[in-house]
Amino acid sequence: MTQYGFHFDATRCTGCKTCEAACRDYHNLTPEQTYRHVYEIEGGGWKQDASGAWTTDSYTYYTSFACQHCDNPACTEVCPTGAMHKDENGLVSVDEERCIGCGYCAMACPYDNPKVDREAGHSTKCNGCAERLAEGKNPICVDACSLRALQFAPVDQLPEGERANVAPLPEANVTNPNLYIVPCAASKPAGSTDCRVANKLEVK
Repeated sequence: MTQYGFHFDATRCTGCKTCEAACRDYHNLTPEQTYRHVYEIEGGGWKQDASGAWTTDSYTYYTSFACQHCDNPACTEVCPTGAMHKDENGLVSVDEERCIGCGYCAMACPYDNPKVDREAGHSTKCNGCAERLAEGKNPICVDACSLRALQFAPVDQLPEGERANVAPLPEANVTNPNLYIVPCAASKPAGSTDCRVANKLEVK
């Protein structure tokens, strides 16, 4: 089985969220829905020294991620019907005919990617734009990124990067995600509590 994955270069990302908007538009999602999230991470503050001078160590950086199409996806492990599954390209997808909308996948995923569409009666999520991949195209989020911060390919063909190693993501050993990241100078390691999500309402 070929395993596809994403590569994200945080040194290029400006937080424009075009990837997120393109995903929402392509999949005809509502403004409240998205399969890709762009987190704004901030930290630091101001300090005054003995002479009264103020200095700052404040920082901001962005992390863009969707489904990581993990080696050990938590969502497939808890799915009672087998609707959540990995295909021949290693992409995690939902069989809408088998899904009963129980929501176990949504509760299990540490990346908050599967969502239950109550109106449709089944879960929905990023599938790596499998239909575009079948046509030899990139996922829509990758092609939408003007600064080429995102790439998508078989993992052995991706540029070098550390596996999902930055905050606010969980430690990579939880599910072994197929997301490889080039961190920027401000990036904090996965699991760090020294930073905070500045756009919580936007990415909830």
